Amino acid sequence: MTQALPAKRPDLETLSGMNERSREVFRHIVDAYVETGEPIGSRTLSRQLGLDLSPATIRNVMADLEDLGLLFAPHTSAGRMPTDLGLRLFVHGLLEYGNLTEEERAQIESQCVAAGKSMRETLAEASTMLSGLSRCAGLVVAPKSDSPLKHIEFVSLGPGRALVVIVSANGTVENRIIDVPMGLPASSLVEAGNYLTARLVGRTISEAAAEIRRELQGHRAELDTLSSRVIEQGLATWADDGTGGALIVRGQAQLLNEVSEVDDIERIRQLFHLLETKETMAKLLNLSEMAEGVHIYIGAENELFGLAGCSMIVAPYGGGRQELVGAIGVIGPSRIDYARIIPMVDYTAKVIGRLIG
Repeated sequence: MTQALPAKRPDLETLSGMNERSREVFRHIVDAYVETGEPIGSRTLSRQLGLDLSPATIRNVMADLEDLGLLFAPHTSAGRMPTDLGLRLFVHGLLEYGNLTEEERAQIESQCVAAGKSMRETLAEASTMLSGLSRCAGLVVAPKSDSPLKHIEFVSLGPGRALVVIVSANGTVENRIIDVPMGLPASSLVEAGNYLTARLVGRTISEAAAEIRRELQGHRAELDTLSSRVIEQGLATWADDGTGGALIVRGQAQLLNEVSEVDDIERIRQLFHLLETKETMAKLLNLSEMAEGVHIYIGAENELFGLAGCSMIVAPYGGGRQELVGAIGVIGPSRIDYARIIPMVDYTAKVIGRLIG
């Protein structure tokens, strides 16, 4: 079963003024463009539509749609292609999209499972997974790891390994596997957990790490040697992970596969450069804060992607208290398969939100 994407754009008034014949011609032109990336002519449309519409009649409809700014001809005597405005009108007013297959849902679920991985690693894998499924570049705005801590616990995983469970005040749960001394008794894990709980709860790791290291180095902490080594290993692992937010992009080569002209390749490279800046990360997160659900930005509708002729589909994900934590989505060519990828991004964001919450 399919459902229409909710209308959210003021230019949908244009759609209400189109008759059914114009809508059908317009829909077919967009479908053909998404599938091939090429313009389609009136004769081809006449054969494919099967509505007893002559090429001349279709040319008249196409001319009306062009006057509305929804179509354009890339070359003289060529067929028509949708403009950015036309694509936006189609996506927000005419597009129908279905549910993901069970196989796609299972793949998303399995790739997002966080057991034994940090949240940053989980998000990076989710970005890679989205890139592979969508054949676009996947992106994630990862949350900052600066929330005060609520609970810390060490769990033995067998000889030489332990799981650290870190629960932040904002509801984020972080699972991290660390190496520990062989033959470590359970009492040392308990002692390390109690020590860190007393010093970290209500504070961030970055705030307390220096003080804890000073205590360990000055032998002021009443800990046995093995417990001290567990704590040092934990602090080293957390420090390596970093405490700031990040923009994770995977599958950039997917965008380059869609272009061949030198100018287009250069625009894609400029896009990659923009994606590396902190300002871009902030803008992406601000875009997702504007409303709930999936957001679609097509071409020049957004300054980042108009530069490269790309589109972005992005959805926010939240933490345990329903606050916005980050965003996940894809960047692809303007003829991205919106009907397939919109529910994919939406479902992935919900899975990530469940893991965090």
